[in-house]
Amino acid sequence: MLTINRIFARFRAAGTDDGVALPMVIGTGMVMLILVTMALTTSVSGLIKANSDQNWSAAGSAAYAGVEEYESRLANDNAYMIYGNSAAPFSSTSTLSLPTGTQANPAFGVGASGTWGVVEGSGGRASYRYEVDTSQYSDSGILRIRATGRVGDATRSIVANLKQQGFIDFLYFTDYEIQDPDQNGDDVATCEKYAWQGRPGPNPPYSQCSDIAFGNGDVINGPLHSNDTLRVCQATFNGIVTTSNNPATGLRYLKRDSNGATCTGQVFSKGNPTYRAKLGMPQTNAEMKDETRSDLPIAVVAVPGCLYTGPTSITLTSDGKMTVKSPWTKKTNVAGDPATSGTAPAVCGTPGAGTNGLASSTGATIDVLDRNLIFVQNVPTTVGNPNTWPTSGTLMYPSGYSNSVCAAGNGIGYPRASEFVDSISSSYGCRNGDLFVQGTLRGAMTLAAENYVYITGDVTYATSQDDVLGLVGQNAVWVWNPVKYSSGSYSALLGNNRVINAAILSVSHTFQVQNYDRGGGQGILTVKGAISQKFRGIVRSGTNGYTKAYGYDDRFRYVAPPKFLSPVSTTYGVNVVVDVKPAFTAKGVAIP
Repeated sequence: MLTINRIFARFRAAGTDDGVALPMVIGTGMVMLILVTMALTTSVSGLIKANSDQNWSAAGSAAYAGVEEYESRLANDNAYMIYGNSAAPFSSTSTLSLPTGTQANPAFGVGASGTWGVVEGSGGRASYRYEVDTSQYSDSGILRIRATGRVGDATRSIVANLKQQGFIDFLYFTDYEIQDPDQNGDDVATCEKYAWQGRPGPNPPYSQCSDIAFGNGDVINGPLHSNDTLRVCQATFNGIVTTSNNPATGLRYLKRDSNGATCTGQVFSKGNPTYRAKLGMPQTNAEMKDETRSDLPIAVVAVPGCLYTGPTSITLTSDGKMTVKSPWTKKTNVAGDPATSGTAPAVCGTPGAGTNGLASSTGATIDVLDRNLIFVQNVPTTVGNPNTWPTSGTLMYPSGYSNSVCAAGNGIGYPRASEFVDSISSSYGCRNGDLFVQGTLRGAMTLAAENYVYITGDVTYATSQDDVLGLVGQNAVWVWNPVKYSSGSYSALLGNNRVINAAILSVSHTFQVQNYDRGGGQGILTVKGAISQKFRGIVRSGTNGYTKAYGYDDRFRYVAPPKFLSPVSTTYGVNVVVDVKPAFTAKGVAIP
């Protein structure tokens, strides 16, 4: 067999150069072939990698599209959070149900045989599915969704927290920038319209419908929205200010004092007020009462709250307890609408005047109803209602009550001795659903009343990072400020500063200081939270009442008090988005 050396030896022996170039051509060809092969390999692998990267990015966009599509469903149906696939790995509650018929949603699919929603405009190339977790909704108003996007063989997942956009998005929210007609006798039909709709005024003289200005050194340290036209005079706003007043030209607020003169000195540190659509106030807080029903599906009311009847006082203590006094209460959970039956679970306290009973002289001391709601209703008179008290006969009052007692007060200590009460219409009615609250909360709870809420002392948190309180009155929420009258003058019965940590909402009326124009100065009213009201409340007049110190609780951007009332038209906003490990393969198989 010839070797390469022997071949070259023959060439040399022939004494000629013939054939010398052949091995060089062969070698060069082999090198070129290797280079071409390497180039093709690199090109093909690069193309595969480019396609893979493109699919991976597109899968992320598909996941975001899934979140946006779920948001749109919530916007069209406020109760859509009851739908989901309880078999989905991310869904922590079994109360979810799949929508059917025309409402069927392919994005709720799970497993290899499950369906996917298609990203609109992708021609079917991009798809998504999502899983819903409602375990935090009743506690904090948060819906969690894990959305998985799919493009080709690539999948990506994100987890988003969705929170209702509502009243607690603002430190200060007002529907109408006028004093409550219920307090000054103005005609409601005339005044209950916005200034930009043609309400009488604001040009002086003010015969009625007097608007209330932000002025006299007011400082608003947080976001503010008004459905009405703001009147501003020497006030400072350190948060974003929005209004539903949307003129064709000019400012969206009035620079005018009470005499009609132009004001100066107002400061908008985040820019002049901008437009935001009207935030609709609900007519009542009655839907909150449903949270105390024991006959509703778990998907609607997972754990019923407590229902109390008639004047009810609640004193919160920093050990996670509360003392509740509610003499009229018979049943603290009810069934039916209107109620036809009821029960009295131990967590709400024992009705009656026995030891540690709700009608006893000391009231019932029980655990705070953590992550839940309490509702105080007017005393019913309807036959068949488990909390009904007749209006005549020997059984028309709780034990120890009498007609004369009701004529003098509400039976739980209000009004105080020598207290002047003419400042509030129908003050301290003994059959009213009034709530009287003070103390230090450890936990998360919402307190609502069918009539008034009276804040009778400081309301604070044991732990400012964890505790949260909602206060919702169908009518006014009062900062209790009793005065006495003697020899033609008024004097305060309390006379100290007040601190309130809560999300406060007056559905039909106002948040206001009782006797704001009597009894002298009471110090500083410090509110840390959110204030929402139908009409502007007054806290100070001249040297009487309180000086305001209001600050926003930034946690309300992310959480809400349990079962807090929402606007008429509810939208959801995404406040947290996190990329996580893909939940499914491209074939739909769950990834552990």
